[in-house]
Amino acid sequence: MRTAKSIEGAPPRVAPELLLRLYREMLRLRTLDERMMTLQRQGRVGFYGACTGQEASTIASAAALEPGDWIFPALREGGAMLLRGFPLVPYLCQIFGNAGDETKGRQMPSHMASKSVNQVSWSSCIGSQLPQAVGAAMAARIKGDKTVVAAYMGDGATSSADFHVAMNFAGVFKPPVVFVCQNNHWAISIPTQKQTASESIAVKAVAYGFEGIKVDGNDAEAVYGAVKAAVDRARAGQGPTLVECETYRIGAHSSSDDPTRYRDEREVEIWRKRDPIEAFRTRLVAAGLWTEAKDEELREKLAGEVNEAIAEAEKKPDPPRETLFEDVYSSPPWFLREEREEMLAVPKARRPGAAQ
Repeated sequence: MRTAKSIEGAPPRVAPELLLRLYREMLRLRTLDERMMTLQRQGRVGFYGACTGQEASTIASAAALEPGDWIFPALREGGAMLLRGFPLVPYLCQIFGNAGDETKGRQMPSHMASKSVNQVSWSSCIGSQLPQAVGAAMAARIKGDKTVVAAYMGDGATSSADFHVAMNFAGVFKPPVVFVCQNNHWAISIPTQKQTASESIAVKAVAYGFEGIKVDGNDAEAVYGAVKAAVDRARAGQGPTLVECETYRIGAHSSSDDPTRYRDEREVEIWRKRDPIEAFRTRLVAAGLWTEAKDEELREKLAGEVNEAIAEAEKKPDPPRETLFEDVYSSPPWFLREEREEMLAVPKARRPGAAQ
């Protein structure tokens, strides 16, 4: 009987320059998440979904992709855009939903997307991005290019119908897609053991006719190695892989969630001791690649960068009202043109919601 592979032992050899880059990006993401959760509590943003405890899975998996590859994310892959070079200020503007947001304030916060870094917008409907990712990978193969598509999900998405659809199409047609499941043990308030009776999530790939791999999602080097191998196989025409990164959501599902209502804090403390950033820092110091002094300097620098970017992003105005009529039709129909002209003719002081 075929089973999923579980990667154990020494992680693959990764260049020191890449290790240090991964650490910096993981630490920047943690710094950013902490500040944005504070801003949400202050009422300065409406919603936020933090990645705390899952930074290794998010950053290291994205680092295994080439710049031309596409990402179809779930809630906690926004940091992949920053890794790929997306500027921090417009990234933050998406959370504020203001005029600096490329998506013009139309999406929920923490649903970042940009064509400039090949990251697709997430819809919040659990699992819907998975068949879309498979379709994009099939299109890439038809076009004859070497693009690989990364389809991200949480453990909860594996209970969705779209997961089955995506896995079945991927197994049958063998497109260059890599499924990356961040198994953080909680689908909001539902634990993994109530999601599935399977021995793992990775093993589900076997039923669909391709390989499933389980890896320590808190080990950045192991995640990078597993996803890189899967990406290389996909690019070489060897079909899809499901990579399960076993990690843990240290904080709440989102700023709207109270995990103390359903989760034992003792479980959280066990995983807090396996913090991927602290474990990575310890390993880098032991290898002579990092020092405590450099670490303190980096943390201070990142805090300054994040605070400066927040200050700049928060100053931007709301998106112009006329953008409501953009991006749907190449040539707007007559009734939308009339509505737009009517709206613009109303003085700002008389518009609904304007200050009296």
